[in-house]
Amino acid sequence: MHDDTHSERYAELAAVGPYGVRPGHALITLVEPHPGHEYAYNRWYEDDHYYAGAMAMPWMYAGRRWVATRELQLLRYPEDSAVARPVTTGCYLSTYWITEGRYDEHMKWTVAINRRLDRDGRVCHDRTHVFTAFQDHETTVYRDGAAGPRDVHALDHPYRGLVLEVVDAESPGRRAGLLDWLRTRHLPRRLAGSPAAMVTVFRPTPLPGDRMTYVRQVEGVDTRLTLLWFLERDPGECWAAHFTGLDEQVAASGLGRVELVAPFLPTVPGTDTYVTELRD
Repeated sequence: MHDDTHSERYAELAAVGPYGVRPGHALITLVEPHPGHEYAYNRWYEDDHYYAGAMAMPWMYAGRRWVATRELQLLRYPEDSAVARPVTTGCYLSTYWITEGRYDEHMKWTVAINRRLDRDGRVCHDRTHVFTAFQDHETTVYRDGAAGPRDVHALDHPYRGLVLEVVDAESPGRRAGLLDWLRTRHLPRRLAGSPAAMVTVFRPTPLPGDRMTYVRQVEGVDTRLTLLWFLERDPGECWAAHFTGLDEQVAASGLGRVELVAPFLPTVPGTDTYVTELRD
């Protein structure tokens, strides 16, 4: 039987290049299923795409899906978000870690496999990509110093919630200053005594020109930072005390503007939990 999988190449590829475990890159994708297609979208993503379109790919080694019920969607701000229009758009968030130094290799694979999946009728088109970007890791700030899970564990540790925060610097030249302020001043203060164990900070990279046409090009690649707050409590229970006013503090710094603060719960893999809670 003819073997057209080029299996002999895998041993060659495994012997070269970076193979650490640090999350050097991420895929962060916020998606809105079209009304009436919520169940079908969830089952397609959970049963097929999460694996065939993500976790089975080389160098993508950890992933987790998150969901925003209508109650959580209504907590989002600012109302005039440059990311989500309206700000409640985007029920599902998927987050994936990619091995540091393996971005280019992963991108070649992901473009090719998604073209194949689309050709084979294994892509759900009843959805809108609200905020989809591959991102480079900038820093991780921990609440408890050396204690507890590291960022490499964040998508496998059973965190009870996640907050997605998107911040734009005033100009490309000021993003480094914004990042330094977040890392050394703002985030340590906000994390102290909070239900968030860590915040990972990424910057988006442009999508390749041969990306799938239903995914729009990334905006703000020169000014934007993406923050993921990993929570040990349900975000709805601690929102008022710990996650309001982030926009005001960033604005007061004079370094940038918050474009989205959005809470999520982890999905329950293999189930349709929360699907009935996505709409009014």
